Parts: sequence; structure tokens; C-alpha cells
Amino acid sequence: MGDRRYKTADPAGLTRKDGGRRTEDEDSGRGGVTGDPIQQPSEPPKGGQQMEAPTIAQRDALNKRESGVSASSPMRLRMEQFIKENQEKIVKALEGVDGRRFKTDKWDRPGGGGGITCVLQDGNVFEKAGVNTSVVYGTLPRAAISKMRVNHKALDPDVESLEFFAAGLSLVLHPINPMVPTVHLNYRYFETANADGSTNAWWFGGGTDLTPSYLFDEDVIAFHRKIKDACDAHDKNYYPRFKQWCDDYFYVKHRGETRGVGGIFFDDLDETEKDQESLFSFVQSCLGAFLPSYLPIVQKRKDLPYSDREKQWQQLRRGRYVEFNLVHDRGTAFGLNTPGARIESILMSLPLTARWQYQHEPEKGSREERLVSVLKKPVDWV
Repeated sequence: MGDRRYKTADPAGLTRKDGGRRTEDEDSGRGGVTGDPIQQPSEPPKGGQQMEAPTIAQRDALNKRESGVSASSPMRLRMEQFIKENQEKIVKALEGVDGRRFKTDKWDRPGGGGGITCVLQDGNVFEKAGVNTSVVYGTLPRAAISKMRVNHKALDPDVESLEFFAAGLSLVLHPINPMVPTVHLNYRYFETANADGSTNAWWFGGGTDLTPSYLFDEDVIAFHRKIKDACDAHDKNYYPRFKQWCDDYFYVKHRGETRGVGGIFFDDLDETEKDQESLFSFVQSCLGAFLPSYLPIVQKRKDLPYSDREKQWQQLRRGRYVEFNLVHDRGTAFGLNTPGARIESILMSLPLTARWQYQHEPEKGSREERLVSVLKKPVDWV
């Protein structure tokens, strides 16, 4: 498979663009960190005292109350609105397919922000489906800023701390029928702010990928083609570049195979790549391509007959999915070790059921063996 770059799928992005792993100091300043509580002055300053400057969380809350969110609002607010609107749209579409409702869990974060966790379990089509949004405000210490400057030179190396904002939408869908593939998606935005609330540095990350138990080539081709069309509308080099990044990213090192049949993955896209508006438009196109790329597959395969043997194979493949998320995903590990982390939301991506069978090997010439052969040598689908 060659050298692999292992990158995390966490909302703020914890790995570097060059593929190297971030240090502990770097991790301490990314999404999921518990920021300082927002300090609300209870009375005017006295005797010449100076009020502390408002945090970006306070500024954003005030902006939303007074002006709402528009095209001229800070990207923080626009990204938050974008992911929440799409969460609602995706949940509604999935409920229309499954016939059952998601459970919605809204939560607040002490340092500012919060999230909405939407989960469906034991549905008619999906055994477990999660669609989450999270918005995080916090503070980066100087050590983290210094490390992050490897990829983001706009970060000021001389300040003691910087406020940060991270927002993302993530989903994982585990269908009941083994003929329907599992799918994962995550799009996120990260920003640091100066003392006056202005933007210091920013970047986008994300992607989507397909994890089937049984290969239907036409389904995988159609999925990749929709993603490629979204990429090509912005840059012809995006799809091949981010498709390769995805194959490298979702690699189960101890198994010597990719987690699934790929899609796209990218991280740390900032002003060195393109301007902010162009990259936001690109992320919007990618997220907009999700339902058209996945729902037709679900509709086509959800009612196909399957045997106990095929269901057992699905359970074994889900075991590999769990292995990647718990062994190789640094975002999951970081989240689980973050004080005050919402464990249920972090582990939302895991399937409701899975299986590990000692020394299991697929039969020679079987559909199961063909899937494994593709996972060991990724295919260029389009």
C-alpha cells in the first residue's frame, strides 16, 4: 500500500497537512477542548476598572441576537448556520426513508457553543444512524499555537493564547440490510481570533466515504461520480487528490486494508489553497452532493433478500469499522480523553452490533473475498 498518512476525523482536524501526527501540545488546542467559561459582568466596572474584552462567543451571540446571520456575517456564524440547516435536511430525508423518527439531543458547552445529536436506533432501514452538529469555543495556549504554525503561518507566535472556534457536521449510517453500505461524512471549519474578535487564521476539512459489506460496482461508481462532479465544479485536481487522501486516511494498518471503498478526504484547507469564500463554496457543494449520492443506493438495495451468512459477514465488516475508529482514529482517542467530553456523541459512530470471529477467512472466489481484494488494493472508480 505504500506509505500511509493517518489523519483524524475529528471536527477540528488533529493531524497535519503533511501527514505527520500532531503532538500532544497541538492536540490540546483543537476541537473538543473545554474552554474557559464565558464571564458575564454582573455590574458596571467601578473606580476606573476596565471590563475585559468580550470573547468571540459573546460577540457571536450578540451578533446573532441583533442582526441574525447573513452573507456579510463572520464565517463562524455562516458555517454554524450551514451545518445546522443541513443536519435538519438530512435527518428529514433519512426519516422519510426509514419511517421512524430520530431522537434529538441538544446540549450546551460551558466555554461557549454546544451541539445537536440526532440518533436513530433499531429503525426499519437503519440499525443505527447518527447525524451530529457541534460548535465549540475555547482557548489555545501558546505551545499549541507554536505547533500549529507548521501549517498555518498566519497564527501569531508571540501571543500567550488565542481564542478558537470549531464547528462541524458529522454522520454515520449503519443500515440493517447487508446489501446497503455504511456511509460516513464529516465537514468542519476551524478559526482562531485576535483579541479584538477579528479572524487570525482559519481552515476547512472534511470528506465522505462508503463502506459496503457487498460490492455493487455500479453503486460505488455512482457514489464517486457525484463526489467528483462536486469537486470538479471547483477544481479539477480536487477529486484525484482528495480521493487518494481518503484511501490513505481510512486505512486499517493492522489489517493491511482500507476501511471501505473510499470517497474524498481533506484537511487544513486555508488561504494557501484558495480564498475563504471559494473553499466555503466547495464544502457546500460537497455536502450538497451527499443525499443524491447515497439515498439512491439505499432505495435500490434496502429490500433485497439476504441470508444469515450474509448478515454474519456484515457483522464481521462492522467489526473492522470499529477497529479503525477505536484503534487508529486519533480524533476518537483525543475526544475520549478530553475532560467534560460527551462520550455518547463521540461513540455515536459505532454500530449497534458487530462481530469478531477468530481467524475468519472468506471463501475463495466468493463475493466476500472480492470485497477484501478491493480493500487491499483501492480502485479508481471513476
